[in-house]
Amino acid sequence: MRSRAGMGSSAVASPPSDLSQILPRVLIVSRRTVRKNKFVDFVGEYHLDLIVSYGAVPVIVPRVTGVHRLLDSFEPIHGVLLCEGEDIDPSLYESEALNLSPEEVEEIRKLHASDTAIDREKDSIELALAKLCLERNIPYLGICRGSQVLNVACGGTLHQDIEKEVSKHCPKENVTAHINYDNYDGHRHKVRVVKETPLHEWFRDSLDEDEMEIWVNSYHHQGVKRLAQRFVPMAFAPDGLIEGFYDPDAYSPDDGKFIMGLQFHPERMRNEETDQFDYPGCPAAYQRFVKAVIAYQKKLNSSTQVPKPLKLNTELERKRKTIIRSFSLAKDLYNHGSALNPSKESELRVGAEFLESNKALSQYQENRLKQMGATIRSGNSYLEGMKLKENKEKLVRNILSKMTVEQLSDLVSFHHMMAQICSDLLETRLHDVNGFDDDHSS
Repeated sequence: MRSRAGMGSSAVASPPSDLSQILPRVLIVSRRTVRKNKFVDFVGEYHLDLIVSYGAVPVIVPRVTGVHRLLDSFEPIHGVLLCEGEDIDPSLYESEALNLSPEEVEEIRKLHASDTAIDREKDSIELALAKLCLERNIPYLGICRGSQVLNVACGGTLHQDIEKEVSKHCPKENVTAHINYDNYDGHRHKVRVVKETPLHEWFRDSLDEDEMEIWVNSYHHQGVKRLAQRFVPMAFAPDGLIEGFYDPDAYSPDDGKFIMGLQFHPERMRNEETDQFDYPGCPAAYQRFVKAVIAYQKKLNSSTQVPKPLKLNTELERKRKTIIRSFSLAKDLYNHGSALNPSKESELRVGAEFLESNKALSQYQENRLKQMGATIRSGNSYLEGMKLKENKEKLVRNILSKMTVEQLSDLVSFHHMMAQICSDLLETRLHDVNGFDDDHSS
């Protein structure tokens, strides 16, 4: 059993480092088991080790009642990794009756007792997280059950038992054992990797270009039946079962994009004595996933940063101060009712000219200026402008209401990107103006 330094220690905990505040956060939902007659939540340590080793912080979401309604509390979310667990409630994906007899269903429950106990709370938490990732383009890696959750979240379906639904319909030489209760980590079966996919890229040095096969570890009695339309298969078992898939339109780790499901367990494909991976490509899924998580965090931070205040050049700053003096003078005249000093008339005129050239003021601004004795010019034009703006907003809302979640998500990302580009260009322009003024003043 792996040791955990510091557990149970009475030493005073050191304050959190700065890294704990800046490293990206990957949410992982725990699995429930019973220990000493009580429920215990756990996550496989291999997953946690790999996430940490590549530069992210795993945040464990406990499988407890009501957590699916509290997911906002786990923000910011930079990535989601979902892994092992019980069978997904078939009512969430299967509308047709299963062609299995009651005897066969009972046989399945006895043979896979630890997996067939439906956990609806875990289903609710993980499906909510998967849909959140799809809506906001948050990097997602699904391992084993996590790949099934991803497929179901996108409208796909599952075989409720591979042996009963797949094995008995395929040639004997293609029948594949996807689980071995007597040898969890040591069990292996072949898969054929699809060319020009991420799996091909990761395992290229270990593949024969003619056979394109590797041996993988797996532990499941269910699997993808109908793959959701947005996904592309990356690997197949000899019996035809899909062992890996991804969204090619959402795969670009450098750009913070990663949506993928692996039915097998690359993290457990290790030598039992040395703990070395079977293939150099085994940890690549986690490495690329965390790379996307880090890039996504950077994009998120850049789109939510408070804009830097604009630096006005000398001339603009002088005008700003002049306008402020003009309004202050108007306010004093209004409050005290004193006569205007002729020498101050030119200063008051600056404020009037500013109002003439800036018609579109908010209601609050209008009220404040009225209190200071100012008059809003061109009221009709202002109201017409507001009405036109309202009509445009209704038209845009009508168009957006017909768009899909994916289209809306892409549109939001595009506008974030455009806002950042405009901000950068504006700052550059202002910097150039300031530099020009400095050169001429010297």
